[in-house]
Amino acid sequence: MSASHEGSGAASRHGPIRAPQSLAGGLFLVFLAALALWLTRDLDQGTLNAMGPAMLPRWLAFGVGLSGLALIVFAFLKDGEPLERWSIRGPFFIIWAILAFAVTIRGYAFGDLAIPGLGLMVAGPLAILIGGFATPEARFRDLVILSLSLTPFCMVLFGDSALLNLPIPLFPRALAELFPAGWSQNAILRTIAAIMALLAVLVFLTTRGRRQATIDVADHNGRI
Repeated sequence: MSASHEGSGAASRHGPIRAPQSLAGGLFLVFLAALALWLTRDLDQGTLNAMGPAMLPRWLAFGVGLSGLALIVFAFLKDGEPLERWSIRGPFFIIWAILAFAVTIRGYAFGDLAIPGLGLMVAGPLAILIGGFATPEARFRDLVILSLSLTPFCMVLFGDSALLNLPIPLFPRALAELFPAGWSQNAILRTIAAIMALLAVLVFLTTRGRRQATIDVADHNGRI
């Protein structure tokens, strides 16, 4: 009696949707995939021998979209968790991070509003900083260290002619004009990447020093 009542109660609560949380997650993943495909619609995909700037994000978007569709299908076939209370903070900052990256890496014009192309040098850290605040535990200094460490690595990996050498905007043109005229693209890229990595180290050491000083003061006060 109780088992049949429990089964009927579950059926009335879920209806045809057996895993509401999976359904919501799948719909969100499909939305992100569609957004990524729309933002990369004007980029060249290239081939496996000569990868274009849209190759990686576009195929990642396909993978994310297929995963979302799988979650949607399983939401109707397999029992899962119900929807729980959640904050809009995470999706809000992640979506804005994607949009900020898209409009700053190559530039964007909308009517009288024109955003110059700032390259991966600016778009990368900007996306990391904005996306990092999707969690309430985010710390600005930690995000700065991460962005200044990860971005130069990606710049060299994707832009250096000795590596992938993808046609991705790496830094503003005005910045390149500050270097000597005889410098090659690789030399400018490696110098900028080294400066960014050095800044990451300096921020890390400064933060570590302040934290150690705080710990020492706390220990001293505890002994008193």
